[in-house]
Amino acid sequence: MNWITNYVRPRINSIFSRRDTPENLWTKCDECGTMLFHRELAGNLNVCTSCGHHMGITPRDRFTALFDGGIFTEVDVPLPIEDPLKFRDQKKYPDRMKAAQKSTGEKEAMLVVQGEIGRTPIIAAAQDFSFMGGSMGMYVGNAIIAAAERAVKLKRPLVLFSAAGGARMQEGILSLMQMPRTTVAVQMLKEADLPYIVVLTHPTTGGVTASYAMLGDVQIAEPNALICFAGPRVIQQTIGEKLPEGFQRAEYLLDHGMLDRVTPRTEMREELIQIIRMLMDMPPAVAGDLPAPNAGDSTETKADAKT
Repeated sequence: MNWITNYVRPRINSIFSRRDTPENLWTKCDECGTMLFHRELAGNLNVCTSCGHHMGITPRDRFTALFDGGIFTEVDVPLPIEDPLKFRDQKKYPDRMKAAQKSTGEKEAMLVVQGEIGRTPIIAAAQDFSFMGGSMGMYVGNAIIAAAERAVKLKRPLVLFSAAGGARMQEGILSLMQMPRTTVAVQMLKEADLPYIVVLTHPTTGGVTASYAMLGDVQIAEPNALICFAGPRVIQQTIGEKLPEGFQRAEYLLDHGMLDRVTPRTEMREELIQIIRMLMDMPPAVAGDLPAPNAGDSTETKADAKT
């Protein structure tokens, strides 16, 4: 044993065995600039623990926090024609789709699922703004129709989380046709006397706002979400006047009667459980981890049992 064995070799091993610190351990809040530890931020549903700023969240992460035990089942959505207009700008449309699918891990901009929240069975759909800006194309129209048909079949309420920059220009008029299609889907729910609840998240704009996002029986928004058809910059440039403070933000729309509630994301689950059970004429939910309800007082419907 000598100094080479005792000191040099362990030192060399320690240098070459060092692990680099991952770069994604911390996230900077866009609003207040606070550095947030990734686990703490994820545990708070991507809401800044310092200022309450609501950052983006994927539909899967949202549903994991929303449904009992994080358990939900995806609803199949018919696939539309691929690149019907053979559209190309700086890239071909199929290439943009492949890039979005690779970066998000999702096949399209909307996810439709079914499950229970607070022992209350629902159908839920959510848009992913990170997938081509959550743009409304034929798939999104098919997804909303599939969600409505599933809700009518199982006699469950539909909860939709909107987040979109509007119609998908690569699909042209076919994208705009999703506005009347989704309006018909919402009407199916109304004719079946089933609640349709919309949660508007940042941002919800364009043709999405002009159709299914503003047709809910109950309209809820996350704090400071931008909700509009044309953006504030376009309006300000058009009319040549300075807009009011907070124009087109959730709190402004609530004050002017466009929304029913503005609810933080961390309180959204309890809010939805209470509203849904009231609209479905169910007794209040019991807090705590309870066993499955008995057959006599089950919240499941006969349609659920058949499926």
